[in-house]
Amino acid sequence: MIEYKRPDGQLVNAYLAEPKTANAPGIVVIQEWWGLNNQIQGVADRLAEAGYRALVPDLYRGKLALEANEAEHLMNELNFGEAAGQDIRGAVQYLKSTGSSKVAVTGFCMGGALTVLSACNVPELDATVVWYGYPPLEYVDAKAVTKPMMAHWALHDDAFAIGGVDHLEAKLKEAGAHLEFYRYDAKHAFANEEADSRNLPFLKYQADAAKLAWTRTMDFLKRELLA
Repeated sequence: MIEYKRPDGQLVNAYLAEPKTANAPGIVVIQEWWGLNNQIQGVADRLAEAGYRALVPDLYRGKLALEANEAEHLMNELNFGEAAGQDIRGAVQYLKSTGSSKVAVTGFCMGGALTVLSACNVPELDATVVWYGYPPLEYVDAKAVTKPMMAHWALHDDAFAIGGVDHLEAKLKEAGAHLEFYRYDAKHAFANEEADSRNLPFLKYQADAAKLAWTRTMDFLKRELLA
């Protein structure tokens, strides 16, 4: 765990996974609604093994949810605008100030929604990868999305309706954003290997979809951060 400063000077704790390569590109990883748990730390570790500096901000300030009602409560207490414009922007700035010339943001579920907001509110980032999550579309300033975005969506998502994805895609395309949107025959959280253990009907880990999405993500990150 490390500490970094937000633009307003407040300190944020975060999990940092470092690769073997010095001055590697960075990726800010945004948690699901459960918090900064072992699963999301594992995502950061996976990215570090692939050669990226991966930083996971502790948006809930040490709190973790084990049940869906706890997660919903913590998510509803979170100020999304502040999380994107301060916590996540500060994380991008930290990685850039400590050796990463390029930095992407990626997030899952709630973190996917925050990744979309970051694309609008963090001018320092170089790319985004969104996983099955989007904010209310009235908060998306499509003209501010000037960096490449890849996004992975579940066609059978009871948490984030695919119709909203269609509207988001249309809004961003109209503004001229550089997009790669992919839709999978899957349920919400299809890339979270712990999804089935939650025993919630709207969550389902689907290995084939996860593998394909990760392959596409790694190709995208290599192209956008290592070029």
